Amino acid sequence: MSDTIINRVAESTLMTFDLEKFYQIGTRKALDLSQWLDQGVILREKDFRTKLNEHDWSVYQDQFIAIHCATDAVLPAWASLLVTTYLQPFARKVVKGTLADLEIQLFSEEIQNIDLNPYIDQPVIIKGCSDKTVPEDAYVQLIAKLQPVVKSLFYGEACSSVPLYKKKK
Repeated sequence: MSDTIINRVAESTLMTFDLEKFYQIGTRKALDLSQWLDQGVILREKDFRTKLNEHDWSVYQDQFIAIHCATDAVLPAWASLLVTTYLQPFARKVVKGTLADLEIQLFSEEIQNIDLNPYIDQPVIIKGCSDKTVPEDAYVQLIAKLQPVVKSLFYGEACSSVPLYKKKK
């Protein structure tokens, strides 16, 4: 009997997919529209436009921005559209919603650009642990993208993975 330890994980054809590598580096900021509303809830168009005009938009240079309203104000659709026109020359990305919505959109863009060729008919494990927060929706989108081409899908770490999918022969 041999005392040699064999690392079956290292010898396997299992490919690891780490979504954390698709995290877009940059500052994320939530921009609350209520700061430009009368008492935080009433949009008076003339005052709103004046306040937007006076705001220093350059502070959002190269940032990812999520436009939202922290109050229960009922805003016309054009309010966030108008704010976007001010942000567009400066921000890297603008979305309507929360910081979580922003993160989902950033990952979605990256997932859509994945080259599937290396994963065709391969067993793939989607890494579960990461230092950066990866939205659960990004994993769902990734599986939808990979499943049609892979041999099998797992989630977690190679030593303790959860089987998700295996192509039927």
